[in-house]
Amino acid sequence: MFTGIITHLGTVIEKTHTRLVIAPEKGLLKKVAMGLSISVDGICLTVVDFDNKTFSIDFMPETAKKTTIEELKVGSTVNCELPSTGSTFLSGHVVQGHVDGVGTIQRITKEGNSYLFVFDLPNGLSKYIVEKGSITVNGISLTVIDITDMTFSVGIIPHTWDHTMLHTANVGDQINIEVDVLAKYIEKLLLKK
Repeated sequence: MFTGIITHLGTVIEKTHTRLVIAPEKGLLKKVAMGLSISVDGICLTVVDFDNKTFSIDFMPETAKKTTIEELKVGSTVNCELPSTGSTFLSGHVVQGHVDGVGTIQRITKEGNSYLFVFDLPNGLSKYIVEKGSITVNGISLTVIDITDMTFSVGIIPHTWDHTMLHTANVGDQINIEVDVLAKYIEKLLLKK
């Protein structure tokens, strides 16, 4: 489990059809261990190898089909977050790293000291999203500003802009979306009645 508060950025330095090798910012590797779950752009993955400069993760065909992992290239900047612990502040919201769908950046607008991002939504996800509710975009816990059947928007403060991969994003880029898991559990409970 994660919180969606991005602690480190990383750079993809090697990529195959089943493995990524990532060089993270300083500090992250001190806490990495074999078998540790790690969120990479919002995808919960498992560390299968590491040294003093990089960590490696393997991914399966299902992950490639359901996320943006195939879009990553050598040189891509990615968001990295270590799993929550009993002493972790829940500054964001409960994030599983289980991507619900892939969206596309429709618009990026500078507004004062922040940026407004508008994303399109895969079919069927809008029912889980509410204004002022939580959503995860590439692993970042964000607050929804506006929602339609086809799009949603979020505001990006300067800290988030500077400390996540969003400062490298462009209109047309694909992003990983994870809706608030609580909405999915509520739906299941209501449907069982």
